[in-house]
Amino acid sequence: MDKLQEARKIISQVDEEMAALFVRRMEAAVQVAEYKKERGLPIFDGAREKEILEKGAARVTDPQLREHYVRFLQNNMDVSKDYQRQLLEGMRVAYSGVEGAFAHIAAGEIFPHTTLVGYPNFAAAYKAVLQGDCSCAVLPLENSSAGEVGQVTDMMFDGGLYVNGVYELAVRHDLLALPGAALSDIKTVISHPQALAQCALYLEKHGWDKREHSNTALAAKLVAENGDKSVAAIASVKTAVLYGLQVLEENIHQSGSNTTRFGVFSRTENAGLGKRVGDHFILLFTTRNQAGALAKAIDIIGRHGFNMRTLRSRPRKDLLWEYYFYVELEGDLRGEEGRAMLQELEGCCDRVRVAGSFRAHCRIGEEAVL
Repeated sequence: MDKLQEARKIISQVDEEMAALFVRRMEAAVQVAEYKKERGLPIFDGAREKEILEKGAARVTDPQLREHYVRFLQNNMDVSKDYQRQLLEGMRVAYSGVEGAFAHIAAGEIFPHTTLVGYPNFAAAYKAVLQGDCSCAVLPLENSSAGEVGQVTDMMFDGGLYVNGVYELAVRHDLLALPGAALSDIKTVISHPQALAQCALYLEKHGWDKREHSNTALAAKLVAENGDKSVAAIASVKTAVLYGLQVLEENIHQSGSNTTRFGVFSRTENAGLGKRVGDHFILLFTTRNQAGALAKAIDIIGRHGFNMRTLRSRPRKDLLWEYYFYVELEGDLRGEEGRAMLQELEGCCDRVRVAGSFRAHCRIGEEAVL
């Protein structure tokens, strides 16, 4: 047997071994897909891929082979992602609104290969996940200029879903009207309360009446159906195309960096996050009605080394003039300090709930429209 035949024999043996390993790897990919579906996690995880490639490169000492091995690993991951997409094609993702709405765009960016299901409001989308009609829901948490979305925060406090991902979406607001309408024709502008708030200065400058609607895309649809040139909507360019409207003026929001954070809500908590510095988690708690109760809770958080990124209060719906607190913390929730912190908080608070963990600074899309 010459050298060529010997080499080909070795390659055939390795290929046979690799085929069995490939099957094992793809069987594990099925488990990964099921895990992600249960927790509302996207298929692509850039941080995880980077970590795998860096570890993989360290396994090969030959610098020439190292480059090819890294490419080999990347190809393996690409095949695995394609397989997971096939497995998750039946995954249903809930959002509030209709096609072209703010949340529809965000949900499509996060879950591009799934079925997106629109619901009339935040509560209905949340309930769809609770009842098992959808695997997860994509709901807005807060906007950089208009602040938190209180209804969603309240559901986090009272409901049973977990936030397993938070994504930042740059938002652009446009003024839409019927074809042929001019700015001088407009008397009333309708949109979602958050959109109206984000464009308040522009609307006040023109002195137009404001009318709230449940959704930006539905507001645009209403303008198209009513046929009244004096009524405009705040929505997106994509929505204008969808309903045959014209854009009277672009970028009417007051903030040049208008961004909305979306949370992905699912029935199962992602225990894989909150284990390392840099991970974030959401904590909701109520303090006892006594002097210094809130200060004591904050002191416990700081004493255990957790960086408090956000702190805000919300009125409780069940008790008049009582409040609960929403906190976003950075640190190792599931380590020794995290467990000790939660134990201490439970000793001085009436209620403590970890509402989910997520990795920070996940941006989606170049520039989305609301």
